[in-house]
Amino acid sequence: MSWNTHSDAPQEGDLVELVGLRHKHFILRLKGGANFESHRGIIKHDDLIGRPWGSQVTTHLGTTFFLMQLSLGNLLRDLKRNTQIMYPKEIGFVFVTMGIGPGQTVLEAGTGSGALTTALAFAVGPEGHVFSYDNREESQKVARANLEKFGLSERVTFKLRDIANGFDESGIDSAFLDVANPFDYMRQVRAALKPGGFFGSILPTTNQVCLLLNALRQEKFAFIDVCEVLIRYYKAEPSRFRPTDRMIAHTGFLIFARPVLASEDASIRALINESNSEGDI
Repeated sequence: MSWNTHSDAPQEGDLVELVGLRHKHFILRLKGGANFESHRGIIKHDDLIGRPWGSQVTTHLGTTFFLMQLSLGNLLRDLKRNTQIMYPKEIGFVFVTMGIGPGQTVLEAGTGSGALTTALAFAVGPEGHVFSYDNREESQKVARANLEKFGLSERVTFKLRDIANGFDESGIDSAFLDVANPFDYMRQVRAALKPGGFFGSILPTTNQVCLLLNALRQEKFAFIDVCEVLIRYYKAEPSRFRPTDRMIAHTGFLIFARPVLASEDASIRALINESNSEGDI
C-alpha cells in the first residue's frame, strides 16, 4: 500500500482524493479495473492511474472532480471512529511545538480511534516509530484497521495495558497523553522520556489542567505552557470576503512541558516555579 506524496501522477495502489467543486471529497485507493461509484456518478480507476495530479475528471453523470494528492487533514476527518478524535488544528500545533518529525520515537497513551496515531506515524516516517498504549481493546482494533488502510501500520506498536504499570520504553523523544487523568502518570512518563524531551497532553476542563500542572512540578518538569487553538475560516470570495458561518473554537486545552535535570537548590527550584507560573520561557 502506498501513500504517494512525491510523484507527478498516481499509480495503481496509491491513495488519492477526488475533490468536488464544493470541496466534497472522496478518498480511494486506485486499483486497475475498479470503479469509483457515488450518487454523483462513476469514474473508472484506469482513467485516474498515471493522470497528472490536479487533473479535472468527470463522472458518467457529468459531475466534475479534481484528482488530488491525499490531504492528511481530510484523511483524519474521514477515519472510522468509536471515540472522539483530536482535531487537525491541535495535531499540527502539537507537532510543531514538540518538534515531532522524521526518525523520532514517540510514545502516546490513549490510542482511541487512532487519529493522532495515524498522524504520528505519518510524521515520524519509515525511520521513526510510535508506541501507542490503551487499555481498551476495541479502540485499538479500530486504530489498527485505520493504520493498515493507509499503509502505516508497520510504524506503530500497539500495547494493551494500564499505563499505571509504566511503559516498556525509555529514552523516548516525545510523549503525548490523551487520557482523562494524565496527572496520575507523570512519574511513569518521566521514566520513559529522555531528559529534555517533550511532553504534551490535551484536556477538556480547567480543573483537570490544574491537577496536571501540580503533578508536572512535582516530577521536575519545567517550561510549562498551556494554550488552546482556535481556527476561523473565511469565505474565499473577493466580492463578499467575510468569516464563514461556523468556527472551530475551543476543543481542548493543550499542555506542554519538558523534563529537566535540576538541582535541589532552593533558588533553582524557585526559578523553575516562577518560569512555569509566568510562562516567560
